[in-house]
Amino acid sequence: MELLWEILFYLSGFIIVWAMVGYPLSLKLIGHLYKSKTLKKDYSHQPTVTLMVVAHNEEKIILEKLNNIIKLNYPKEKLEFLVASDNSTDKTNEIVTKFINEHSEYKIRLYEVKARKGKTNAQNEAQKTVDTDYLVMTDANSMMDKNSVKELMAAFTSDDIAYVTGGLRFVNQESSDVSNAESSYWDSDLLTRNIESKIQTITAGNGAIYACRTKDYYDFDPIECHDSAMPTLYAIQGKRAIANHDAIAYEKAGEVIEDEFGRKVRMNRIILKYILPDIRILNAFKYKWFTYFYLGHRTFRYLLWISHFILFISNAILMLDSWIYTATFFMQLLFYLLGFIKKITKSNNKYLTLIYYYCITILAQWVGVFNVMTGEAKPFWEKAESTR
Repeated sequence: MELLWEILFYLSGFIIVWAMVGYPLSLKLIGHLYKSKTLKKDYSHQPTVTLMVVAHNEEKIILEKLNNIIKLNYPKEKLEFLVASDNSTDKTNEIVTKFINEHSEYKIRLYEVKARKGKTNAQNEAQKTVDTDYLVMTDANSMMDKNSVKELMAAFTSDDIAYVTGGLRFVNQESSDVSNAESSYWDSDLLTRNIESKIQTITAGNGAIYACRTKDYYDFDPIECHDSAMPTLYAIQGKRAIANHDAIAYEKAGEVIEDEFGRKVRMNRIILKYILPDIRILNAFKYKWFTYFYLGHRTFRYLLWISHFILFISNAILMLDSWIYTATFFMQLLFYLLGFIKKITKSNNKYLTLIYYYCITILAQWVGVFNVMTGEAKPFWEKAESTR
């Protein structure tokens, strides 16, 4: 029995270390082998595009978003705008309708979703009204750089590229320790995606700004989100999902932990499935680097919740067998204690903030798992007000 606990201890420890340190470092080393590969762009590629904005009760921000997107640097005759309003009950639809009437020189449509079933369902419904060659999708609170659509389209340089995600930048990184921690995490993740994209394909995008061919659009279950589901689907189909971080969108990161925690719980609403969404991913002979990318970047991260639990329990059982196990057990206790100290003291110490932020991330995974197991996972959520 002791051998079993030792196996569990080292296995769970490996998963945690590899997910947070080992995989990013390995990817940097692998990236050096492909340093000659660069993102190809063709700025003459300017097909017809529908830019879809999904909104639910966004009366505070929707007018700013509309004014933002009509200023995009893309041929006016090739660009349409579609607002998919997910059963909005505030003044969102009224504001959009008024804007359409006052800006008849632009091709702007409002699609009203009658029953609120979440962002993905709204996209599924609204997409069926699209007849342009490409779809660009963005959130209501994501302000787009004027060249963002041009950059996205320029990255579709071959038929096997089915999806392009842009780069998200936070405009309030220094507003709070929470927004700073989220910005730091996101910056490191962008570096990882850059390398994955350069070598073969990314494992996830971001909902702020991304594009696909209209013919390649797939109706996902509303509980799923395009960020995780789309790149994986295309990779399994033998296509590529890539990143062009010169296509920029700007957002506010959550400034209070409640907003950021809620966002992470939402991200984990289907966490058990995403550990390994399709067993075919394990076929490294067929999927090559994608198998390595998905296991390292996704599977191991989605296992952090259970790995930390197993590591703690196995360590507690083994701690009397060796001073090494005793030391690692108290190191774990100290780690969680430092996170708790941050919570009660509200300290601005950056190291305490990072520890606390990590603990909140793991807790959000646990809540996500609980919601899945109890049937409480929902395809929609309440927006984070501090990001508006």
